[in-house]
Amino acid sequence: MKKKIIILGSTGSIGLSTVNIFKKDQKNFEVVLLSTNKNIKKIIKQAIFFKTKYLIISDYNSYLFAKSKYKNLNLKIYNTFSIINKIFKKRNIYYSMSSIVGIEGLKPTLELIKCSKNIAIVNKEALVCGWNIIKKNLFKYKTNFIPIDSEHFSIKSLLDATNIKLIKKIFITASGGPFLNYKTKQFKNIKIINALNHPNWKMGKKITIDSSTMMNKVFEIIEAKNIFNIPYEKISILTHPNSYVHAIIQFENGLTKMLIHETDMTIPIFNSIYQNKKKIYTNKDLNIELLNSLDFKKINKKIFPLINILKILPNKNSLYETALITINDFFVNKFLEGRISYNFMVKSIYKNANSHEFKKLRNIKVKNLRQIEKTIDNVRFKL
Repeated sequence: MKKKIIILGSTGSIGLSTVNIFKKDQKNFEVVLLSTNKNIKKIIKQAIFFKTKYLIISDYNSYLFAKSKYKNLNLKIYNTFSIINKIFKKRNIYYSMSSIVGIEGLKPTLELIKCSKNIAIVNKEALVCGWNIIKKNLFKYKTNFIPIDSEHFSIKSLLDATNIKLIKKIFITASGGPFLNYKTKQFKNIKIINALNHPNWKMGKKITIDSSTMMNKVFEIIEAKNIFNIPYEKISILTHPNSYVHAIIQFENGLTKMLIHETDMTIPIFNSIYQNKKKIYTNKDLNIELLNSLDFKKINKKIFPLINILKILPNKNSLYETALITINDFFVNKFLEGRISYNFMVKSIYKNANSHEFKKLRNIKVKNLRQIEKTIDNVRFKL
């Protein structure tokens, strides 16, 4: 019997990588549900290829258009993620990929956990803001969770039940983005096209800007603390321009391990699906030249001042992380719209993150989804 698969965000970069893996192994897997925001053309092609019956299109106008245009196809098209657990009442989904961008991905992720045996989550916002809720549901529904960010997948791959207790230090790596070697005076002339020119990874615009400011590493530190239950003082960042090493773990027993793979998100996705079963991934040869020039450095906080936000993070999950995500989203979007400069964006994120109003949220524990949604609605920014 084929194993049932759900891919949320199937038309985005992670979704497409996931789709391409299952295209090559249709004898073992059946893709039963796909979702997109508004990329109708691409999701319809995917649905026809996989003979997928169920689609979710979250943009309402796009949903109405698709519902009308493709009414003659054997498709059931919905505009809400709450339908997932009405369709799949039993826990019979073998693997689900949650790759919806933004905090909007949290609610669908919680829906997937209820019906999935394995869930891969690449949504930073969900893991940063809603980890308390996600963790509770993973335990309740006995769902196996696999982080897909290359850093967290690498950490998980290096750990087992024995050596997790022996961790001395975890190092996650950062390419440094397009501005690693910039001088502070150069930042005043940065244009959108410069910030989107990532040297190693092909990603969406929002995450690419976060990579350029190093805010993505702030979020990844929070994720690592949440996922592995490791205190912040045991997690550090190293710049590594080649992005060949994704995580390094130093243990109390004198051993240090690192994990290496090419800058291709297909690799962690592939391994999250097959989970060490006998399935061969076509690898490139080990790059000896890169191994001889790893070039690790401590992060320059003058060039990347948003890293200083790590100093004010609460030790326990709180609503502050939700405010931080919301603050960052607001100013990054303003920059991408061309309304503010790069320097103003960075200064505004830092200023708001350090404001007394938001820092008070560090004392409020996250208990439910409505609490997160209310916090997002109530955030007011200082320009």
